[in-house]
Amino acid sequence: MTDTIPAAPAEDIPPAPPPAPKKAGLLKSSAIYSGLTLVSRFMGFARDLAVSYRMGASATPAADAYNAALAFPNLFRRFFAEGAFAAAFVPAYAKSLQRDGEEKADILAADAMATLAASTILITVVCQLAMPWLMMLISPGFGWGTEKYKLAVLLTQITMPYLPCMAIVAHLSGVLNARDRFILSAGAPILLNLCTLAFILPQSTAIDAARWGSIGVVVAGVAQAALLTWGVNKSGAKVHWRLPRLTPEVRELIGKAIPGALAASATQVNIFISGNLASHVPGGRTWLATADRLYQLPLGLVGVAIGVALLPRLSRAVHSGDREDAQSAMDQGITLAMALTLPAAAALIAMPGFLSDGLYTRGQFTAFDASQTAAALFFYGLGTPAFVLQQLYSRAFFARGDTKSPMRFALISVAVNIAFGVVLFQLVGVKGIAAATAIASWINVGQMAWALSAKKHYGPSSRTWSRLARILAASLGMGLLLAAASHYRDLIEAPLRGLGLTGHAIGAKEFALALTCLAGVTVYPPLLFLFGGVKPAELKAVLRRGKA
Repeated sequence: MTDTIPAAPAEDIPPAPPPAPKKAGLLKSSAIYSGLTLVSRFMGFARDLAVSYRMGASATPAADAYNAALAFPNLFRRFFAEGAFAAAFVPAYAKSLQRDGEEKADILAADAMATLAASTILITVVCQLAMPWLMMLISPGFGWGTEKYKLAVLLTQITMPYLPCMAIVAHLSGVLNARDRFILSAGAPILLNLCTLAFILPQSTAIDAARWGSIGVVVAGVAQAALLTWGVNKSGAKVHWRLPRLTPEVRELIGKAIPGALAASATQVNIFISGNLASHVPGGRTWLATADRLYQLPLGLVGVAIGVALLPRLSRAVHSGDREDAQSAMDQGITLAMALTLPAAAALIAMPGFLSDGLYTRGQFTAFDASQTAAALFFYGLGTPAFVLQQLYSRAFFARGDTKSPMRFALISVAVNIAFGVVLFQLVGVKGIAAATAIASWINVGQMAWALSAKKHYGPSSRTWSRLARILAASLGMGLLLAAASHYRDLIEAPLRGLGLTGHAIGAKEFALALTCLAGVTVYPPLLFLFGGVKPAELKAVLRRGKA
């Protein structure tokens, strides 16, 4: 029989040191988040195809009203949930885990969640009651009392409860991410795509699809909140529901969260302003939203994924005074991000018409809608690297507890976007709005890069600059190939039409687009190796670490 060692009296047991957070590699954490985000984005793409097929763009009021209904809660979600959370909560929670231990860190998380949930519920109720008047602020171009205006008011009132659900999801995702657990937070958006698809596809009219799609958004929000609550409990964190308490720690979070939310939401505010201007053109909101979905793929897969993985590591490096690791994390994050973003941007710039027509022209979505979407997509492609870099540079400020500097830069960016948006919209129409968003985002990145360098917090190393130049060269090479394929698309489609593919749900243009994209994906890695953006030995080392 095994001897049993008597337990020491409780008062004789020294307190256990706080658990050190796992140091998941940036590449591994980003890969986990990106892999699940890729699944989510493909599901989102299927959802967007269903929305464009059932609701169209300029031909019916349904799509513009539906996109307006999603834009409003999403804006507040960026302000009060994801933006505030990224700016203040993750560094504070990670620091508390390291310094105070799990129990006190989880109390902080519970108090912060209660405050965030109460705030967003209050905002939801007020907005639902005031929506008939707020809609004239959101989309003044719809006109008071029109069919599109009435439908947009109804749909936005339906979707507003999505806001508190997403506040809870974003907050609990932060708890998991600070503990280096990324799977559930990355996978939760899949539920949104599944639910909206399930509610939209059975509908036979555009109006019914918009109405039931909005209901599906709320159902998805509840499901996501339930999933993340379960995940946090399984992780061992004890983040229990409680009444809001304005403790000193929560007050400090609020003080940092408000400017941080503004800073992290610059892109979303610019998109919101763009939608406001586009509401004056039938289909304008939908053209921008459809183009937005395509550049959101690299933004979600790369910018958000790497940003989410970067912040905990960067926060730990800053708090421990490890300048070398902080520099390495930013260099690695930016190089990895641009290696994946620049070729995506090149594709959007090289063949916007081929993409929008091949993907969306069917059902209620006309060839005219596709051409207008392509015009906006070209300028969004020019801004895509800036959209991603904003996510990374802002983390360098947040990790140091500085949320006011990026807030100032974000406000300047918003002002620039409004000025350029109004002028360019008057000159060239809806595509001018997309151009203004790209210009404003690059100005925002320039401000953050200059400030970090001036404070000696971060500047890309000479090796990183060299790698970025080589990645750019490889991306330009791939872009030229795609531009040529787009120009000669008739030659690519002709033999496919000869095979009798025309007239099917997936026809010659879809197959031609798929072959062109496959060619781009195939040619980019050899170009990257040829120009020295990534060396084969480095890839082998990464694969060996991943296998280990």
